[in-house]
Amino acid sequence: MISYRPFYQTLLKRGITEYHLIYKEGISANILHRMKHGKNITLKTLDTLCFILDCGISDIIEYIKDK
Repeated sequence: MISYRPFYQTLLKRGITEYHLIYKEGISANILHRMKHGKNITLKTLDTLCFILDCGISDIIEYIKDK
């Protein structure tokens, strides 16, 4: 299972809000909604988030093995 928990921790560490991502960086509110509910995002979106946040993929997603 893919978790977006690191994404929210990265936002907190950098002091960036979802509002900033939507209105200043042009990230769709739908994308953030999908992430919040654990749904898939595209690699393009992942690449864009890494660019905006100046971080690696592991700062956005993590893999959690199903039990």
